[in-house]
Amino acid sequence: MTDENHDENKLITQRREKLAEIRRRRIAFPNSFIRENTSAELIEKYQGMDKQELEQLAVQATVAGRIIRMRGPFIVIQDGVGQIQIYINNKSCSQEQAELLKSFDLGDIIGVQGEMFRTGKGELTLRAENFQLLTKSLRPLPDKHKGLTDTEMRYRQRYVDLIVNEESRKIFTMRSKILRFIRQYFEALDFMEVETPMMQLIPGGATARPFITHHNALDQDMYLRVAPELFLKRLVVGGFERVFELNRNFRNEGLSTRHNPEFTMLEFYQAYARYQDLMDLTEDLFRKIAIEIGGSSKVKFQGSEYDFANPFERLSVTDSIKKHCNVLDDNAFASAESVANLAQQLDVHFDESWPKGKILMEIFDQKVEAKLDQPTFITEYPIEVSPLARRNEENPEVTDRFELIIGGRELANGFSELNDPEEQAERFKAQVAQKDSGDIEAMHFDHDYVTALEYGMPPTAGEGIGIDRLVMLFTDSASIKDVLLFPHMRPQQEQG
Repeated sequence: MTDENHDENKLITQRREKLAEIRRRRIAFPNSFIRENTSAELIEKYQGMDKQELEQLAVQATVAGRIIRMRGPFIVIQDGVGQIQIYINNKSCSQEQAELLKSFDLGDIIGVQGEMFRTGKGELTLRAENFQLLTKSLRPLPDKHKGLTDTEMRYRQRYVDLIVNEESRKIFTMRSKILRFIRQYFEALDFMEVETPMMQLIPGGATARPFITHHNALDQDMYLRVAPELFLKRLVVGGFERVFELNRNFRNEGLSTRHNPEFTMLEFYQAYARYQDLMDLTEDLFRKIAIEIGGSSKVKFQGSEYDFANPFERLSVTDSIKKHCNVLDDNAFASAESVANLAQQLDVHFDESWPKGKILMEIFDQKVEAKLDQPTFITEYPIEVSPLARRNEENPEVTDRFELIIGGRELANGFSELNDPEEQAERFKAQVAQKDSGDIEAMHFDHDYVTALEYGMPPTAGEGIGIDRLVMLFTDSASIKDVLLFPHMRPQQEQG
C-alpha cells in the first residue's frame, strides 16, 4: 500500500467515525430540506448590488450544494449551475450547530438558509442563519491544487471528475446543447424523429462486426444493431418521407481515442433528395452549430482552426489521391492491376485478392485521410465498398456517396440510396460471398429489406453523422473518452 493510499484510508476512517456520531444524534441523511435558490440565480440577480443595497433589501436565500472549499468561517459550495460563498460565524452558533460544523468535510453536501451580503472584499456571500448536513461524503475529494489529473481515473470515476473539473462539466453541457439543437434543426425541416430496434435478427446498415446476444424465450441469437439504416429506409418505403433518429449503435471493434464499441449516431433520410443536397444540408448544420451553440463560425480543434462560414472543399476519391499523393497519370486508376501497382509504389499494404475499388480505398485510408485537415467532402466511392449506395449513372464503377473529413477523421457518411431491389439483392449476394471467404465485417443478406424495396422506395438520400466525434470537434477534445460520460474501459488489474 502506498503512503497516498494509507492517508486516504485514514481519512475515510475518520469520516466514517463522524458519520457514526451523526447517526447517534440525528437522521444522518435527511430529506426534508427544501432548496429555494441556485447559486447562478442569486449571482445573476444580486451581483450588481453594492453592500448598502443588499443590507436595505435584507435578501433571504436558501441554497444547497457540495462543499468544495473551506477557509476559516468561509465555505464555498457548488451546485449544478455554479458556486456561492457561505459565511458561518461559529461564535453565534448554538452548541448543536457548532458540533455539526466541526463534522463538515470537503465533499459534504449541506443546505443553508440566510441573508445575502457583501464581505469586506466585496464578494457576494450568504450569511448562514441555519444550516444542515444533507449528505456526508465518506471519501475525500482530490487535492484542490492537483485536481483529478489521472486521466484513466477521470474516465473510470466520472462522478469525481464532474465534481472537481469544470471543463468536464462544460463538455457534457455542450454535448446536451448540440443534441437539442440537432433535434430542433431537423424538426424545423419537417423531419420526424423515430425509433428503430436495437436488437435485430440480421445486423445490417454498415460493414462492421456485431455484438451477439441471445433471446431466451425465443431461444434465438440476436444482434445489437450496428446501424439503423435499413429500418429507417423501410419507413421511407412506408411513406414517411423525412425521418431521423439519434441512436446508439454497437460495433464489436477495438478501443482507441476515436473508437468506442458503443456510440451515438444521427441518421436521417430524405425522399426525393440527392447526395449533393445532403452535402449542402451538412454544411449548413455544422455552420449553425458553430454559430448558434459555439458563438462563432470559427472552431479550434487540436491546434487547427476551421471557419465554417467558408464552403467545404469537395474532391472525388481519385482526385484526393492525385492531390495528396502527387499522382499525375490518370492511367494509374484505369484497372485493378494499375491501382495495385500504384499501391505498391506508395508502400500501401493490401491483399492481392482484393478488387480494384477496395485497393483504391486502402490507398486513401493509409495515405490521404490523415492529410485532410480542413473540412472536405470526399465523393465517388468505389461500388465494392458501398453496398447500399446508388451506382453513379455516368461511371458505373463508383457510387453517389460522400464522406465528410475534418481534422483527418471521418465525421459523416451519406449517399443517394440504392432503390433498385434486384441490384440490391445482387449486392447482398456479393457481401455474403465476402463473408463466406472470411470477411467478418461483411453484411448479411436481408431478404425482408429487399422485399420492402420491391414495394417501391422513392429516390432517397441518407446520411449518418457520428455524434461523439462531432462533440469532440466542437469541444476541442482529443479523445472520444472525453465526450462520453461513461466510456468503455479495459478491466483494471486487481491490486496485490
